[in-house]
Amino acid sequence: MTVLALLLAGYSIFCAVALAVLQLRNDSGTRRPFAQTMGLLTLALLAGLQGAHATWLYADVPAPHERLYTLALFAVAPCFFLFSRELLTPARAQPRPRDAWHALPLLAAFLLPEEAARPTAFLIGAGYLLWLGRRLLALRPERARFRIEIGLLGTAFLLAIAVALAGMAPGLLPDKRFTALYAIAIGMAFLLVQTTLHQRPQLEAEVQEAAQGAYQHTTLARVDCDAALARLSQLMQTQRLFVDPALSLPALAARLDLTTHQLSELLNTRLGKSFARYVREQRIEAAKSMLCDEPSASVLSVGLAVGFAAQSNFYEAFRDIEGMTPGQYRKVHGPAARR
Repeated sequence: MTVLALLLAGYSIFCAVALAVLQLRNDSGTRRPFAQTMGLLTLALLAGLQGAHATWLYADVPAPHERLYTLALFAVAPCFFLFSRELLTPARAQPRPRDAWHALPLLAAFLLPEEAARPTAFLIGAGYLLWLGRRLLALRPERARFRIEIGLLGTAFLLAIAVALAGMAPGLLPDKRFTALYAIAIGMAFLLVQTTLHQRPQLEAEVQEAAQGAYQHTTLARVDCDAALARLSQLMQTQRLFVDPALSLPALAARLDLTTHQLSELLNTRLGKSFARYVREQRIEAAKSMLCDEPSASVLSVGLAVGFAAQSNFYEAFRDIEGMTPGQYRKVHGPAARR
């Protein structure tokens, strides 16, 4: 168990760095600075906790009893709460003054005696997780779109609840055994998140749009939806707006004389897809034509020509939509395959 815990602790730290870089490079235009800060802070806290776990399990240094560890334990749940709230309730544009109340748990790290601090931290964490579960219930109408992702993230959620319950009963497991289990649970959660993002790279943007539809009334009452969709198709086919890597929901909405909420709802309700998914599909369709019609063009040049900012993004999107890599698609459907 200790070896597995050490391996997953190292994996968690690596994933935290990778996800932080991904957040900083995000160019979707959907993440707000406050949410991004909370997301980065959550990753830093989880990496710090895993570093402390590895130190204790490998070098027998009792880091979990140090005050900084306890502080991180209390801080990770509120930070994740504030990040998730921005994702699940996208209409809220700015943090509110009463958000300062979420700093109160940090005081417990200094005021409570050591033997009471850990179970209290996990009790608070369980409360935040229950809030998250309640928010996710609001996305029930969208569950068909996120069936696999909900299953993976739901498993991570159950792991977190199990650890929180175990942490509230400090006598249930020896400290070192519990630390190993906690490290394994965090590592498994990172693995599930990474798997989910690999399956659906633009999941964050799509969940934001789904949440937006769940929390607001229709914005399309005075919109000619058929005309708007026809205009959208024309813009994509004749002007190829999707080749712009910086194309954003607000920019496209402005071209259609719609608000961002209207365009998002139009795509979700009439086409059954998010803005991010719609643009990716437009780019992949164009890429498929180029791969077959221009056999001498490199895969990288094709991806860049249709609007992807990096080769990795092109490969992820192509595999997500077509179930194969661009190179494999060219072999199956290109000029050589037709001879």
